[in-house]
Amino acid sequence: MEPKKISDHEWEIPKQGNMKVPARIFATEKLMEKIKQDRTLQQAANVAHLKGIQKYSYVMPDAHEGYGFPIGGVAAFDIDEGVISPGGIGYDINCGVRLVRTDFSVEQVLQKRTRLLEELFTEVPSGVGKGGITKLTKEELIELLEKGSQWSLEHGYGTKEDLEATEENGRMEQADASVVSEKALARGKPQLGTLGAGNHFLEIQKVDEIYDDEAAYLLGIEKGKVTVMIHCGSRGLGHQIATDYIDSMEKKYGFSDIPDRELVNAPINSDLGKKYFSAMCAGVNYAFANRQMIVHWVRDSFKKVLGTDEGMKQIYDVCHNVAKIETHKIGGEKKKVCVHRKGATRAFGPGNEELAEKYRKLGQPVIIPGTMGTASYLLLGTKSAEETSFASSAHGAGRAMSRAASIKQFRGEAVARELMSKGIEVKAASWKGLAEEAVPSYKDIDEVIKTTLNAGICKAVAKLRPIGVVKG
Repeated sequence: MEPKKISDHEWEIPKQGNMKVPARIFATEKLMEKIKQDRTLQQAANVAHLKGIQKYSYVMPDAHEGYGFPIGGVAAFDIDEGVISPGGIGYDINCGVRLVRTDFSVEQVLQKRTRLLEELFTEVPSGVGKGGITKLTKEELIELLEKGSQWSLEHGYGTKEDLEATEENGRMEQADASVVSEKALARGKPQLGTLGAGNHFLEIQKVDEIYDDEAAYLLGIEKGKVTVMIHCGSRGLGHQIATDYIDSMEKKYGFSDIPDRELVNAPINSDLGKKYFSAMCAGVNYAFANRQMIVHWVRDSFKKVLGTDEGMKQIYDVCHNVAKIETHKIGGEKKKVCVHRKGATRAFGPGNEELAEKYRKLGQPVIIPGTMGTASYLLLGTKSAEETSFASSAHGAGRAMSRAASIKQFRGEAVARELMSKGIEVKAASWKGLAEEAVPSYKDIDEVIKTTLNAGICKAVAKLRPIGVVKG
């Protein structure tokens, strides 16, 4: 499916066949060549067939093939006529990124980096199937699913300021644990406070470049100082919620009227659609609480090794696998829609009423991680993003190779040596996990950021470079 080039950073697949809207792709020529190598464009066109879709089926610049929707896919659906699709949210519900600033200089951290990484690796379990430090009863887990980060705060993890610097204040109020299966509860119970494997990480970074002095000052970012970035989600609980409701939707509605069975869905206002949304919100809350626990243990680790955790304040925490009920301007009028963001980050601009007061003048912080060996970026959402992409941005570099291909081509030991030669020390649960995440496995993060900035979706605040990484 050949897209038409509209500008240096925008492409379109025209409405055709049973597509209800066109597909709009944000990419440079270089990124488009990567995107064309899998089924991303076909999946974007498939999404455009779904009932009630508004304006466009959007594709972010880090996009690659996913389940149903491409990863990097964004779509908004009419509340009355539209659908909700687990494939448009993803299996790792509320996989997201949390960024913490510190008062530590790079030199201070480098002196004790090895010990610090070992402490973080011990405090924050990582890897497939790893159990958490906090052992929950079923009753506690049910309470956590409905309270999110608030539950963590009530149990002594983190600060009230952390919640104010978290999307949704760390809690989606529509969560209902009663519509989460026993199997999902059983999978989530032992995993609270864990990273998981794959592309999840805990990274110590140096602030390498500042692009907006005023915004950086207001956010507490200073060149030469250290930040900590955490990337993880809802673990087995989120995966099981997706599995359960995909199965239920297939049984109730089937997939005869959609171009791909992976796009199975339910009307948003149907009983099943409402139940899935409430279960998804519970998964979102689990992930918020999970990152809240982890940031508490990160502070503990810094305090043990460096003597203090003073100044370790959270900048923001963003989701990138979620559906939200939001109000957007469509056809000149404000309209309530269900926005699916799969591998995409919310990017509200200044003045948006859904932002916490402290970010209302700046716009929402947008955190886009790169790979272990490249930069990550702190950006701010813009008003134009609300018009351009339903206030949505890329969520990372985006894979350029499958995990199987990466394992075949790279060796974890060699990846670690290569990173160390660049001044990046890695502590990993397995060599295989490192091989999967080798730098060439991903797209060029700088191209992704260039596209994002040129499209007016975000403005740049700072570039962050890794100096130490904990991988699952």
